Amino acid sequence: MSKYTVKNTPGNTDWFIHDRFGMFIHFGLYALPARHEWIKQKEMIPEAKYEQYFKYFNPDMLDAREWARQAKNAGMKYAVLTTKHHEGFCLFDTKYTDYKITNTAYGRDLVREYVDAFRAEGLKIGFYYSLLDWHHPDFTIDGFHQRRYDENAKELNEGRDMHRYAEYMRNQVTELLTNYGKIDILWYDFSYSKNPQPRDWMKAKGKDDWEAEKLIDLTRKLQPGIIINHRTEIEQDISTPEQSRVTDWPKDKETGERLIWEGCQTLSGSWGYFRDETTWKSPEMLIGLLIKTVSRGGNLIMNVGPTSRGYLDYRAENALKAYGDWMKYNSRSIYGCTMADPEFEEPDGCRLTQSDDGKRIYIHMLDYPFSKLELHGFAGKIDYAQFLHDGSELFFHDEEIADENTTITLIDLPVVKPNVTIPVIELFLKD
Repeated sequence: MSKYTVKNTPGNTDWFIHDRFGMFIHFGLYALPARHEWIKQKEMIPEAKYEQYFKYFNPDMLDAREWARQAKNAGMKYAVLTTKHHEGFCLFDTKYTDYKITNTAYGRDLVREYVDAFRAEGLKIGFYYSLLDWHHPDFTIDGFHQRRYDENAKELNEGRDMHRYAEYMRNQVTELLTNYGKIDILWYDFSYSKNPQPRDWMKAKGKDDWEAEKLIDLTRKLQPGIIINHRTEIEQDISTPEQSRVTDWPKDKETGERLIWEGCQTLSGSWGYFRDETTWKSPEMLIGLLIKTVSRGGNLIMNVGPTSRGYLDYRAENALKAYGDWMKYNSRSIYGCTMADPEFEEPDGCRLTQSDDGKRIYIHMLDYPFSKLELHGFAGKIDYAQFLHDGSELFFHDEEIADENTTITLIDLPVVKPNVTIPVIELFLKD
């Protein structure tokens, strides 16, 4: 068994830490301007102008079953959909606002279609729900609001009531957690109580504004065992570092316990569909992110942003295919794996994962070596070695280094790198 223990959490994370790989889906009105999911805030677009996107929203080519097939083919085991993003537009048929997908030309409950499609493919179901809402009349204007620099912003804030807004959120969460069957993840986003504000009368928002304790209690009551992230400002099940390079397993700052964590990343530099964005990651970068995350005990949730017509564009499809081509042969080094035990040293240019039962080590060669791979900490411990992608045997031997008073292990490799984006060696350890 793995030598690592993690902090106890309220929800059932057993399946989560086994499956390791999920799909994030950011979809909303912002797919029409196609310039960033925060466009309303970034460009300070007034409601009347933003209303055009609601008027013309019609993802006529949307097929949730195709989304689900692409996720499954990429090797993803769960998904999280933005039921409501910061713009306030809802992808479900809520009773508590008219600002919803069933009032657009599309006219259907996308959350229902998503749940049915992904569940049919055997994927776990997650909902993202924004704690921010730039459309709701009770959400107070602050430094993240599109009207933050209006001359009369302070006057516009008068009469807004965050208690009413918190009740609105609980009502919608009740709908989401009662109308769609078993939900596996609730991804709340996000708190910013310590962020500086552009005007002295503005107040940043955190757990008290969301009435987070009530929100979490409700979530747990309606869906016992559900996984909840930390972004209400109350620690729950998973820590979610975003668009960051995690070099070591995150730990609780007070207790030092290892956290259950999920790195959230994008295929390019944006979460929503961004037509002209150019920083799309290469297959090596994409697969490397998954490997590096699991090698530090984490999950990876990789985001797609469908076009306003509802399909994934060619760049997203190519990225998912890169994952699928690699995972078809190498998923054994990801599912049910975690960071390797500390006595096994990572070779230069490589990352290690280890099966949860401790019997197999996987060497991911991000930089393919020439002819031989030198290992430290493995002497006398390997029973058999092979490439994972084709199960072909690799010869190895232990060699004493007298000057260093140590024994290394050398694995013989073909000079020419196999036709795999990132080759993996599977080591079967001795009992």
